[in-house]
Amino acid sequence: MNRQELHPRLCRLPAEWEPQSAVQLTWPHAQTDWAPYLGDITRTYVSLAEVISRYEPLLIAAQEPDAVRKLLPAQTPFPIAVVPCRNNDTWARDHAFITLTASGPEGSPSAHFLDFGFNGWGEKFPSDLDNALNRSLFSKGIFKGHYENHLDFILEGGSIETDGEGTLYTTSQCLLAPHRNQPLSRPQIEEQLKQRLHVGRVVWLDYGNLIGDDTDGHIDTIVRCAPANTLLYIRTEDTRDPHYEDLLALRRQLEQLSAPVHEGAPSGLHLLPLPLPLPIFDGADRLPATYANFLIVNGAVIVPVYGQSDLDAEACRIIGSAFPGRDIIPLDSRTIIRQHGSIHCITMQYPVHALDLTPFRDN
Repeated sequence: MNRQELHPRLCRLPAEWEPQSAVQLTWPHAQTDWAPYLGDITRTYVSLAEVISRYEPLLIAAQEPDAVRKLLPAQTPFPIAVVPCRNNDTWARDHAFITLTASGPEGSPSAHFLDFGFNGWGEKFPSDLDNALNRSLFSKGIFKGHYENHLDFILEGGSIETDGEGTLYTTSQCLLAPHRNQPLSRPQIEEQLKQRLHVGRVVWLDYGNLIGDDTDGHIDTIVRCAPANTLLYIRTEDTRDPHYEDLLALRRQLEQLSAPVHEGAPSGLHLLPLPLPLPIFDGADRLPATYANFLIVNGAVIVPVYGQSDLDAEACRIIGSAFPGRDIIPLDSRTIIRQHGSIHCITMQYPVHALDLTPFRDN
């Protein structure tokens, strides 16, 4: 059966704030790059698992499942399922399924799990186990829907954002970076995105790469979609910060997108700026701390914070204004950014009706 036959007419890429069935974590272990501070990152993952499981089920892919189970709370409001699975590293956003939803026979919901190629952000890091993780999980009967093999196309979940209404946002610096999908041109990559993800429009952003980001500029570090045609984006007013000019160019590009198409027309987008955290270093290396890398779950938004009380509070307030009615949960992410990512990078959400964790639930 080809992909066109698999895809019902109403197949689409949902927004992250739509109802979810579960969130996935891929757990750190001693063979990952977290080894030098494994205790610290494990405590962060335990805290994140506890928060997520207050709001929805949690799927954990773990190389050492028995050890992970011992770390988790005995009882949580929603179930946690720990499933054995080998992994090179823990960036679930980039190696996990990207999921489409559709209406099946007689209007019943269905899910399509797109397994894209993951090659360590352009062959920078080992990725063979991570690239096989989706097929391993799917074989265990967790995912309820259609598996689709897209391994011939490199695409990381952190490199795309959607409003759930047919528009996809991405960055040219990432999708056109070396060792992704060469020799495809930008128009050819755009056509692949439209066909594979069932979106009608691709918006390319050309600025905003954070120092220390080894993904070549994932959009989820700088610009995020929110309801009511809203975009949150990172901004700094500090002209001494080396990000200033690049983020100013990003702001201007977004303002062009939000400008009315003609005099008297309504604005296309509502823009909400997020502050840039004060510089955080690991030795001499500046780390890519960002408030844009938040995770949306059912009823809440989990926001990365960095021990900068005023800026942390401001970011939480702004994100809360974009997601009214949801709890805003700050989570210390200073250990996560030591490996150049944050909360959104280590998680992947799945839309409602997509997963059944019952056979694997541990609490």
